[in-house]
Amino acid sequence: MSDEATKTPAKKPRARAAKSSAGGKGTVTVRQVASAAGRFAYQGQTLKGLGLGKINRVRTLQDTPEVRGMIARVHHLIRIESGS
Repeated sequence: MSDEATKTPAKKPRARAAKSSAGGKGTVTVRQVASAAGRFAYQGQTLKGLGLGKINRVRTLQDTPEVRGMIARVHHLIRIESGS
């Protein structure tokens, strides 16, 4: 049996989604409504990554899968004000 017969085929690269432009389209506005004190450290770090850290602080962020994942991890500490 030859070595080439046992090799797996090469994977094709995945197509990436086009990133939205920052002109009001593709944004989400979040407000922190609860403190991260007494929570697991990753939750405070996620809030910091979102640009939050104090109650009632508001940030408008690009609506990307990465940001949506961060929002999902701290959904109980923040509120989505608006999204477009």
